[in-house]
Amino acid sequence: MIIEEMSMHEFYNGLQKTRTVLLPIGATEEHGPHLPLGTDTFQAVDVCRRLAMRRSIFVAPSIPYGVCRSTFDHPGTLSIKTETLKNLISDVVFALYRQGLRNMVVLSGHAGRTHNAALIDAGEYLIQRLEDLKMAVVTEYDLAKGSGAGLVETVNDSHAGEIETSRMMATRPEWVKGVAAPEFPRFPSHILVRDKQRFWPGGVWGNPQKATAAKGRKIETLVVDALDQLVQELEDFSEN
Repeated sequence: MIIEEMSMHEFYNGLQKTRTVLLPIGATEEHGPHLPLGTDTFQAVDVCRRLAMRRSIFVAPSIPYGVCRSTFDHPGTLSIKTETLKNLISDVVFALYRQGLRNMVVLSGHAGRTHNAALIDAGEYLIQRLEDLKMAVVTEYDLAKGSGAGLVETVNDSHAGEIETSRMMATRPEWVKGVAAPEFPRFPSHILVRDKQRFWPGGVWGNPQKATAAKGRKIETLVVDALDQLVQELEDFSEN
C-alpha cells in the first residue's frame, strides 16, 4: 500500500490489515561518473514497493535527502545537517504514529555512518516517547551485504561499485552511463580533511566492472527477502 497513491478511505481500510509501515530514506549524492544522483533513493523505494506486493504493508513517501559527509563537495551532492535529518525523521514518524501506525521500519539506501547514526538517534528519541511504538533502522547496504555472500566479488565494495551498479543495471539500465573504473578512497586514518574530493576523486568505492544486471536482480530479491524477515521480527517483537 503506497501511501501517496492512496485515498483517505483506502488508507483507513489499510489500517484494518496492518499497522506496519516502511519509510524509505535515500540521498541525492554523487555515485561516480556512471550512476544517477538518486541511486540511494531508487534502491530503497524499489525494495519497499516490491515487499508491498508480497505482504500487506504501508510504504511512506520517500525522503531523498541525507547526510553525505564524505561526498558533499562532489558535483551534484545535496547534503543536509544531521540535526535536520533527525528532526525530519522524528516529524514524519510522529505523523505516521498519529495516523495509527505502530511498527516503523526505516530503510536507508544511503549507508553513510554519520547519516545512519542520525537515524538511530531519531529512533532512540522516538521509542522513549511513544511507549507502544516499535521501530527498526536498517541500511540497504547491510541487507545486501548480508544476503549477497557469494554473489559479490569485490572485497569492501560499498558505493557506486559492484553492488549498486548491478542494482541500477537491473532496474534502470537507461540511466547507467557506461562502467566506471575501480576505485577506493584514500582518506587518512582518523584525520579529518577539508578537501574530500582530493582523496576520493572518482566517487567510487568498489569495482563497477564486476557488475551485471543478473547480479543486481539476485541481490535485490535477497534484500527484499531480508527486509520481509525483519518486518516479521519487528511485528513479533516484545520487550515484555
